[in-house]
Amino acid sequence: MDDSTRREFLGTTLISSTALEACGSSEARHVIPRKDFEAGYLRLERSGELARRAQELYAIFRSCRLCPRQCGVNRLRGEKGVCSSTSRAKVYSMHPHFGEEKPLVGRRGSGTIFFSNCNLLCCFCQNWEINHRGDGSYTSDEAIGRLMIDLQELGCHNINLVTPTHCVPNIVQGLRSAIRRGLRIPLVYNCGGYEPVEVIRLLDGIVDIYLPDYKYTDGAMSEKYSSGARDYPEVAAAAIAEMHRQLGELVTDESGIALRGLMIRHLVLPHNIAGTDRLVRWVAEKLTPSTYVNIMAQYRPEHRAFEYPELARRLTRDEYQQALQWAREAGLTRLDRG
Repeated sequence: MDDSTRREFLGTTLISSTALEACGSSEARHVIPRKDFEAGYLRLERSGELARRAQELYAIFRSCRLCPRQCGVNRLRGEKGVCSSTSRAKVYSMHPHFGEEKPLVGRRGSGTIFFSNCNLLCCFCQNWEINHRGDGSYTSDEAIGRLMIDLQELGCHNINLVTPTHCVPNIVQGLRSAIRRGLRIPLVYNCGGYEPVEVIRLLDGIVDIYLPDYKYTDGAMSEKYSSGARDYPEVAAAAIAEMHRQLGELVTDESGIALRGLMIRHLVLPHNIAGTDRLVRWVAEKLTPSTYVNIMAQYRPEHRAFEYPELARRLTRDEYQQALQWAREAGLTRLDRG
């Protein structure tokens, strides 16, 4: 399917699924006045708790367990585990992003910071140059804070931390620097879902919006396509449940701009490799039917996907329509136009 055909396919799909787009309806959207919002990290900084959390997170670098790989390397001494990272963060880029979910993008964009390297390493990674090859530049924690301020000054609605898992200590320390410079907009944790509950609990009150993927519901699939991560389904389920416990459903301001809450992404894969039918049922039954879910149709073969015949093609129209049908049958009411 070429790009023009794909655009036509998505356009047709979006028109046919308008009944699902409850995320734009006044009935489903939780709204608070913008003037009543304060980023959670500001309260933690005032109380001194943010400084304590930053110290606790940095201590994890000595025997790294920031992700479920539990490599145990001493990243403070320059040792590297699966994510190929030391205790110095690498950043690939920062810019206002207009391709994210509508409540994040608004009119002025989501302020994305793309961190290099990754703890999951999917064979079909769409950003493999950043996540697998590690393109980017080493960046100090204070410089990360300056990037946050730059994005706020550009008018972005939030700070969107892309692939942050292995850089959480650097991010929290950089956040403290940004707070001193006047940061006040929501902090978005945009991750692959492969997160230990221990670390997510340390982020309680720091993160305003969780944006995890839920990639697979079958451990055999995650083991095959994501570097042996057989425990992905249960790990992601536990992490996302904790995110939901902390923040609940998505809350926006009067203009529909996201302020706080959980937003789940799910990339539909050919042949239902991702287990979309089970994923939507899990969300409806274990979280709430009105949890914000972006069922995404943009899969394309990238990186090593062509080594697997079952992944070596784009998604079909029928496969995506089937995914939406499963979501309807599960009772999900707040779907994005992915």
